[in-house]
Amino acid sequence: MPFPRSGPAVQSLSAAAMGALLLASANKHFRDPIFYREVVPGYLCRQDPAPRTDPAPRTDPEPPSRRHPLALFSREEWIAVTGLLELAAAVAIILPPTRRVAATALAGMFSAFLAGHIDALLRAYRSDGTPRQRTIHTARLPLQVPLILWAWSLRKPARAGRPWPVRP
Repeated sequence: MPFPRSGPAVQSLSAAAMGALLLASANKHFRDPIFYREVVPGYLCRQDPAPRTDPAPRTDPEPPSRRHPLALFSREEWIAVTGLLELAAAVAIILPPTRRVAATALAGMFSAFLAGHIDALLRAYRSDGTPRQRTIHTARLPLQVPLILWAWSLRKPARAGRPWPVRP
């Protein structure tokens, strides 16, 4: 994470590290989507009706008026969409012309992910949660804060020159 007065080289290195982290995460979204499954809140997931074999008319499990307005995708589609967003952000954060916009978007995305991590943590501590889930989600939630701060710090343009003020 760059210091407030870090030079362009340090900021570029920090952006490259953030890009590498995002590439690894995006790769994991597609290679091991189950890892992210519990972090997608149920209220964001569209409930597709199960295919029926009998000729009876199909009824929606939940009427459209009672669905959450953000329930646009299934859980698997949310995982894929966030993987694609992380992939795009990984490229954008590395390029200096798009770094400020990408860093702002990443800080927002990591902040939005907090809702999923909190929801997963609450579900892990319910009676049907396991000790493993509690450990995983207790560890995952606080990791969002440094990611948000790191992304936000990449919004500032790097300063050229001395990294610290020189006192006479």
